Amino acid sequence: MTAMGHGEADTRFQALCEWAATALGEPVAPVPASADASFRRYFRCQVAGRSVILMDAPPAQEDSAPFVDIAGRLARTGVAVPQILAVDLTQGFMALSDLGRETWLTALTPGNADAWFSQAIDTLITLQQADTEGLPVYDDTLLRRELALFPDWYLARHLQADNDRQLIAWLDTVNEQLVEAALAQRQVFVHRDYMPRNLMVSEPNPGVLDFQDAVLGPVSYDPVCLFRDAFISWPESRVTGWLADYHARALAAGLPVPTRREDFLRDADLMGAQRHLKVIGIFARIRYRDGKPRYLEDVPRFFAYLQAVADRYPELDALRRVLARLAERSPQ
Repeated sequence: MTAMGHGEADTRFQALCEWAATALGEPVAPVPASADASFRRYFRCQVAGRSVILMDAPPAQEDSAPFVDIAGRLARTGVAVPQILAVDLTQGFMALSDLGRETWLTALTPGNADAWFSQAIDTLITLQQADTEGLPVYDDTLLRRELALFPDWYLARHLQADNDRQLIAWLDTVNEQLVEAALAQRQVFVHRDYMPRNLMVSEPNPGVLDFQDAVLGPVSYDPVCLFRDAFISWPESRVTGWLADYHARALAAGLPVPTRREDFLRDADLMGAQRHLKVIGIFARIRYRDGKPRYLEDVPRFFAYLQAVADRYPELDALRRVLARLAERSPQ
């Protein structure tokens, strides 16, 4: 699978403009709004005095039906998500209300983080109670498919380390531990990328984006995703405090978190480790498959998260060995 060439992209852009003009009732002049790590592209335009986002999601690479489905589920719970103004799943086009131009990634500061994350926790607890009927399940197969991204793309493609049998054996042990820990957790609605980059400064704040991969999965997944982020790091003492705040509020809301805070923090640590390994693999795949190298610049952040978790739990000896061996092989 490769990214679109300029000719194909330009043809799709022209088709998107023609579709939007018909669907929205007036000619549009879109300008690029953002791109993400997938094949989706976003444009912003003015329609009847309001800002509208146009989404181009090539059907051969991106199925937009889950976006429409999940947007409806979240809107019904009261989570602030884009309103779908028009959609054509056959062409892969969508017109959405605009939640704003600034993400939390650029708006968060050490000074406002406590107040803002308090709002994000409230929104997350609402989101976790959304309808999960018919959602894909974060099951053994999905967890292992995600974990395979690390050896397939980071070890094999980036480091050429797939012939290190001892390393692979340790990693297999780690994977078994992480899958077992994830499957032991109670399950709720999981966004899967609930992090500052996908939260918009809006009213109400935050607006939530990039929810189309939602699943029924472990209750600690989104909280650890929020605070151990791909693109911004916080002092561990603050992260622990925010996770404890989430835990107390989740308990009060009747969400199925462990009663003991220590048990929840362990769940979050191990769930986070699974995600961190997956994301390192994804960032390597984006580099080598999609030709976008800058994502790999954030890989050291994930190894730091993994090292902190490995050092906290004696039973994660295999993870400590994996990290030590990788540190010997190359700068991360």
